[in-house]
Amino acid sequence: MPLQADGPVTLDRREGPHGEVVLRQRGAHHEIIANGCFLMDTSDGRSERLLVDAAYEALAAAGKSDPTLLIGGLGVGFSLARAAANPRWRHIAVVEREQAIIDWHRTGPLGQISGDALADPRSVILHTDLVTYLRTTTDRYDALCLDIDNGPDWTVTDDNENLYSAAGLASCQGRLEPGGILAVWSAQPSPAFEDALRNAGFTGVTTEEIRVARGVPDVVHLAVRPA
Repeated sequence: MPLQADGPVTLDRREGPHGEVVLRQRGAHHEIIANGCFLMDTSDGRSERLLVDAAYEALAAAGKSDPTLLIGGLGVGFSLARAAANPRWRHIAVVEREQAIIDWHRTGPLGQISGDALADPRSVILHTDLVTYLRTTTDRYDALCLDIDNGPDWTVTDDNENLYSAAGLASCQGRLEPGGILAVWSAQPSPAFEDALRNAGFTGVTTEEIRVARGVPDVVHLAVRPA
């Protein structure tokens, strides 16, 4: 399909149980739109990589070797690819609720980012809703790296708000090993979410920023489940 010089080209559009998801190409880059809301594109990826790197560095500093990782949200694949590039992660699970996004990685153009990571025997894709999975599974991880919204204050669907509530953060704690790291991506800093993490019993709450060309920085909120 030839690219239009004056705007993006829609490559796929799906209607799913959580609304519409769209894959578009804009020049050399791809972008994902959910229910009309821009989620992410392939133009940068620094903050998505920081999401994984910061969690691993915090675990390493605490002396944790061969950690396990859960990534919430496959997105355009930057976080998964970054994790798989680090041989020290023992197991990498990715929760993604949209079958369309999984398809765009397995058989579509986003495979150019995630293909090697998906073929890595340490990696597994779980097709399910993250909030439900955290509430119902008995699996535990050393790190949870969550990126399913534009941030705690700007969710893609209303039910995602449950992830950032007291009950949702309690579910996150329950899925972390003692001393485990929770890392949450956001398109803007959220002091209220930092307070919510502390109120939920997390320690070592910090926020790392990635400066962007315009506007407020992207951030990664970090917190530790007490040992």
